[in-house]
Amino acid sequence: MTLLLMLAALIVLLMLRVPVAIALLTPGLVYVLVDGSASLELAVQQTLSGVNSFPILAVPMFILLGNLANVSGITDRVYGAAVAFLGHVRGSLGYVNVATSFGFSWMSGAAIADAAAMGRVQVPAMVKRGYSRSFSVGITGASSVIAPLIPPSIPAIIYAVTAGLSVGALFVTGILPALVLVVCLCVTVWWMTRAKEELRESRASWSVRGKELLAALPAAGAAVIILGGILGGIVTPTEASASGVLYIFLLALAYRALTWRKIYHVILQTVETAGSVLLIVAGAALFGWVLARERAPQAIADLILQVTNHPIIFLILVNVFLLVIGAVLEPTAAILIVVPVLAPVAETFGIHPMHFAAIVIFNLLLGLLTPPVGLLHFVLSGVTSTPVTTVIRGVMPFYVPMLVVLLVVTFVPAVSLWLPTLLGLA
Repeated sequence: MTLLLMLAALIVLLMLRVPVAIALLTPGLVYVLVDGSASLELAVQQTLSGVNSFPILAVPMFILLGNLANVSGITDRVYGAAVAFLGHVRGSLGYVNVATSFGFSWMSGAAIADAAAMGRVQVPAMVKRGYSRSFSVGITGASSVIAPLIPPSIPAIIYAVTAGLSVGALFVTGILPALVLVVCLCVTVWWMTRAKEELRESRASWSVRGKELLAALPAAGAAVIILGGILGGIVTPTEASASGVLYIFLLALAYRALTWRKIYHVILQTVETAGSVLLIVAGAALFGWVLARERAPQAIADLILQVTNHPIIFLILVNVFLLVIGAVLEPTAAILIVVPVLAPVAETFGIHPMHFAAIVIFNLLLGLLTPPVGLLHFVLSGVTSTPVTTVIRGVMPFYVPMLVVLLVVTFVPAVSLWLPTLLGLA
């Protein structure tokens, strides 16, 4: 009964558009005040313990890294290199969009940062060259989902801390699913532009390609420092995030792209974003403590086992459930709420924890593009001055390949586990 009341209160508060952090904190605080056996001091400790974590420190650092990359012109350099190499292909700017998102993803770690950066650069360029606005914002929104799959993935950090898994191992787990998504999006671009010969740029000379490649190449250093440092056992993910920030900051100084005004706005934007994320983490810590105290995970496990004892049926039910949850909650909050409940159940079905993590993360990322909330719709609408309805209409065709990738990730465990197993992390 307590579980149902907590969830009902959360849903009602979210429907009333109460901020997610407050919507998570309120039911927990009411529970503590009503239940005489619950200590207020202990509840406060549980709330603060959610953010008192060394791995969580990587979240604001990676947000800062993505913001620095946005203002330093790195996005434009990666975009220029992609155009130089792919511009002569029919529908080239669609492929460039995907390729640029893939390149920028190694620095951003967040779909919102990717969509804001890519939308600002690519949507106007695509519209100017004859692509429809709906197609332009659609492929930009779909490709921005690549960012949270590839290191440094902020959802992976949150999941790892919540489930007690290795951050480095989860970073590696998302790489192959991200590559599968890249391929599926490119196939979709080919299909949608196959009869549009006018969507072809002139072929760049090799000298131009070399120049653009050299301009973009330093950006790859961030990925080498972050992923190489973690996999090499040189630094922890948190230390890698700080190293990445320092590298991008020095690179921005070398490009002479930073002013005191830009630095101020970068810090302000980072504090705002990180603050909202950490408040959600704190609220979810209290919410999760109450659920654990009321043995909610065990109750849900018993309920699911009464419905089915087959792993495939369980995964289908989880996918449907997470698609609904992702449509109303942003990934960080959803991970903090559902993982403590579902991850133990998944283990009883013999599902590998990192395979299940890949399923949960990709499912919830689709929620960023799913009405009624669909946070990326509003981000793209804001940075491109495009009506939200046009953004939604543009994204919908790309939902098909993303659902295909979800099915592959769900029912082909090797897609998630092959690389971490190869590196001895699984």
